Amino acid sequence: MKSRRLKAIANNYQLYLFLLPTVLYFAIFAYWPMYGVIIAFKDFSVTKGILGSPWVGFEHFERFFTSYNFKEVVGNTLGLSVLGLIVTFPLPIILALMLNQVTNLRFKKFVQTTVYAPFFISTVVLSGMILVFLSSTGIINQAIVHLTGNEPILFMSKPEYFKAIYILSDVWQGTGFSAIVYLAALAGVNPEIHEAAIVDGATKWQRILNVDLPSIMPTAIILLILAVGNVMGVGFEKAYLLQTPTNLPSSEIISTYVYKVGLKQSQYSFSAAVGLFNSVINLVLLLAVNKAAKKLSNTSLF
Repeated sequence: MKSRRLKAIANNYQLYLFLLPTVLYFAIFAYWPMYGVIIAFKDFSVTKGILGSPWVGFEHFERFFTSYNFKEVVGNTLGLSVLGLIVTFPLPIILALMLNQVTNLRFKKFVQTTVYAPFFISTVVLSGMILVFLSSTGIINQAIVHLTGNEPILFMSKPEYFKAIYILSDVWQGTGFSAIVYLAALAGVNPEIHEAAIVDGATKWQRILNVDLPSIMPTAIILLILAVGNVMGVGFEKAYLLQTPTNLPSSEIISTYVYKVGLKQSQYSFSAAVGLFNSVINLVLLLAVNKAAKKLSNTSLF
């Protein structure tokens, strides 16, 4: 058996050479750094190194769980993730189904270009645009003042507005690009199925529900599993760039908290413990949703 495998590898060595850079990349930059996770269970000292630092067990985890802002940080992370998932996940599906029904190619290309374009705006530029538009002298407040006569609203200073601003900016930036996957799945639907449905008297709405939607459902389930598996992984960049001292009660999430505690305050072991907790929750959710999806729809990642 071993000789057969070696012979197969020798006969297809070109393919393995193509695969080698990818294997090395993940081994060096993804798997080897996981060795450093053990500092979450140590009182890490730069001078003593990872191996020389003393073990403290779950002390850093207990410190995080009993900290005064544990509920706030985890609650904000879950709030942004869950609300964002509920709002942003179905919209690309709806957009793809709508675009798939457009027969005017020129109009379809125009809409596609318009909704795809925001995705290519960097997070830094997007955050700057949000801060400028929502400032006291920004275009939004200027419209409020001229149309209603009310005083400008300090959107970025009020914690209650942060989640809505964050999620709506995600919708504007990512919906169009996310719809590409579903449009590709819809392109694989056999036109004869639609023709047969039309002959049988099916309306456009009935064809969407009974032909288009089932065809993209496996893709949607896979993307949902991946999205739920990253439910605790709210993006650091935009949350940090949109933070102000007054909206921290709503904008402080795990990733920004880890950055401040780990890099700014040099509490490496504690921040590693918080990050590991975040990753473990994501892994558990991924496995649970994948198993549920496999039982309910026979579609899963593995």
